[in-house]
Amino acid sequence: MAIRIYKPTTAGRRNASVNTHEEVTKTSPEKSLTRPLPKKGGRNHSGKITVRGRGGGHKRRYRIIDFKRKQLRGKVATVIGIEYDPNRSCHIALLEFDTTDPSGNAIKKRCYIPAPAKIKDGQKLLTSETPVDPQPGTSMPIKHIPTGLNIHCVEMQPNKGAQLGRSAGASIRLANKEGRFATLIMPSGELRQVSVDCWATVGEVGNSQHARRRLGKAGKSRHLGRRPTSRGVAMSHDAHPLGGGEGRSKGGRAPVSKSGTPSKGGSTRNRKQYSSKLIIRRRKSKRYGQLR
Repeated sequence: MAIRIYKPTTAGRRNASVNTHEEVTKTSPEKSLTRPLPKKGGRNHSGKITVRGRGGGHKRRYRIIDFKRKQLRGKVATVIGIEYDPNRSCHIALLEFDTTDPSGNAIKKRCYIPAPAKIKDGQKLLTSETPVDPQPGTSMPIKHIPTGLNIHCVEMQPNKGAQLGRSAGASIRLANKEGRFATLIMPSGELRQVSVDCWATVGEVGNSQHARRRLGKAGKSRHLGRRPTSRGVAMSHDAHPLGGGEGRSKGGRAPVSKSGTPSKGGSTRNRKQYSSKLIIRRRKSKRYGQLR
């Protein structure tokens, strides 16, 4: 099993569970596909904290992921290994494919992609601009993918790179295709449209057991770079919109962040964005069965 529960030998171990990462077959990253990842501590370019509760954590290197798979188009790539990536919830797959250098000499090149579920070392993955057999891990434009299949790493605009369905265990159902647009059923229940010229990958993302892991103790949160946070209602009235009041108070307003942005289900979507016009049903209306 992917999630392992140990005997409660300590207080921290009692409530913790561990992801065994059974899919991982390669322990060290490809050095040519990594770069330094300096820590920001939740601060922007001017040094102001824009994301609270960030800091510390283990040192990481960023793995360069090919979300466009542009250099793979029309080629058959071989899975060299599946690796753990500390920067994302899903595993990543190292692919090797044949190409040519500027002088025209045949060379082998490597790249990373989010690892689809159930792929193995030595497996061949195809990236094609024409209709091919939709095997898990095959990438092609949505107009060539049969309806009813689960897909992931979906583009929102053609050739922009995958933006939807990239986290561990994510899969999007391709409901139908009509004219220039395809209708997708998102994991949240949202119904939205994207252009049929957008690329997607068949299947679902691997490491689906990631969400079942329990940290069990504060030390693991600090290891991930998460610092302790105080509740807004426990602060003073000048430190947080929910602060102040006599004794224990509920804040007197809807849950918000320190900057006043709605939280815990509050709507933060910019309805003037172009992509908002392509949403048929929002995720909130799933429970009511209404179209919004």
